[in-house]
Amino acid sequence: MHRSGTTMIARMLEKLGLFVGKRKEVNHEALFFRAANDWIVHTSGGNWDNPSPVHFILTNSEVHALVADYLRYLLKTPHIVGYLGWARYIRFRSLFHLPFPWGWKDPLNTYTLPFWLPLFPEAKVIHIYRNGVDVARSLLARAQNELNRAGDLHCRRKKYALYAVRKKSVGFVNAPRCLDLKECFRLWEAYAEKSFSYQDLLGNRILHLKYEEFVLFPVEKLRNLAEFCNLPNPGSERLSHIAGASQPERVYAYRQDRTSTDLYEAVRNTRWMRELGY
Repeated sequence: MHRSGTTMIARMLEKLGLFVGKRKEVNHEALFFRAANDWIVHTSGGNWDNPSPVHFILTNSEVHALVADYLRYLLKTPHIVGYLGWARYIRFRSLFHLPFPWGWKDPLNTYTLPFWLPLFPEAKVIHIYRNGVDVARSLLARAQNELNRAGDLHCRRKKYALYAVRKKSVGFVNAPRCLDLKECFRLWEAYAEKSFSYQDLLGNRILHLKYEEFVLFPVEKLRNLAEFCNLPNPGSERLSHIAGASQPERVYAYRQDRTSTDLYEAVRNTRWMRELGY
């Protein structure tokens, strides 16, 4: 789920030798796979904050086959330069037989994984999860900041009559749903439900990692991650250095404000809060 420590994990694994893409955006998501996942979800009529419509592609054999065929074809085109970079592309030409550990980070994989597993049947999955109220709180803060910036920009564009030259091409906020704290929590619940649904399918090829435990015991957990990803043993000193980027002060940050603690009291006995020990 977004805001659960996925960026932190991706950056640390990259420092340990996992290739996670040449061209990445600010949240350390490989642009190639991010665009592919966005395309899958948008084609279904959904968005990252409303990903459930992907189900309608998966349950329609004709559409599912077309999407799968397109992705397989795309992975064989020069578009993968965006992921590999030119040097690796010229050397390997494909993602299917890379001689080093690689992967990509994108919370949307939670819903698009059924499209990727047939292409990479030996893939391993790292699922990091965090207290749902902390996630909801972080989602709300991000959406509100985005709305505030968009509002300021809107006022400037009106003042200088810029809309007369060019109409607005996007909305004022990427995920209006996330302007409501309770809806943010419901979104976390949906991602948790979907993430744990892969356990039987993947078995020991999926690693569930509790965010709070990771940031409190980062060296031990990072060592487990390195082994899971078949990365060379980095040694205790390097592990400690990389693990130093964890932020234990962010554990249960919801306790800092009344609105979030009220939400916690309201949802603490819901299924996934109970099962995950929150």
